[in-house]
Amino acid sequence: DLSKFNAIVVGVRAYELRAELAGANQRLLKYVSNGGTLLVQYQRDFTWDKYEYAPYPAKIDPGKTGAPLPRITDETSPVKFLKPDDPLLNTPNKITQKDFQGWVQERGLYFWSQFDKKYTALLAMNDPGETELDGGLVYARLGKGVYIYTGLAFFRQLPEGVPGAYRLFVNLLSATTPQKR
Repeated sequence: DLSKFNAIVVGVRAYELRAELAGANQRLLKYVSNGGTLLVQYQRDFTWDKYEYAPYPAKIDPGKTGAPLPRITDETSPVKFLKPDDPLLNTPNKITQKDFQGWVQERGLYFWSQFDKKYTALLAMNDPGETELDGGLVYARLGKGVYIYTGLAFFRQLPEGVPGAYRLFVNLLSATTPQKR
């Protein structure tokens, strides 16, 4: 019974590494539809693009053979707030530029490069000289719940104790808590 959880986090590369997860995906989407928050951390393109685990179409494919995968390797890359008033950037924590200071190694990887209009992109960023990417933190409402995909490198930031990463991660986990809706 997944209804007892306010949020469920799918770890990095989990669809690639956990064979049973693919079979449980419809159950996870039903959990979201019934009011839960599902936070999916980065997945690799060859698994993600082939099986379409998200509720609406989304791809990681960069579009051209040999093109680099959508990622931000510069951990100091400027972050643009696309929807600064969105609840996911404001509740329970007001997320600001300061929250992206002190990140380590990279901003993120395996960003979505194409996604359905039912998703809302919250942030955009790019490596120097590269095209701006907006598929690093996106979400969609599904029934009563919220489905979130993030390529942001929380798996690097959280172990390093980066305060802003914790603040943002808490906001994402709180997407469907009663105080927000």
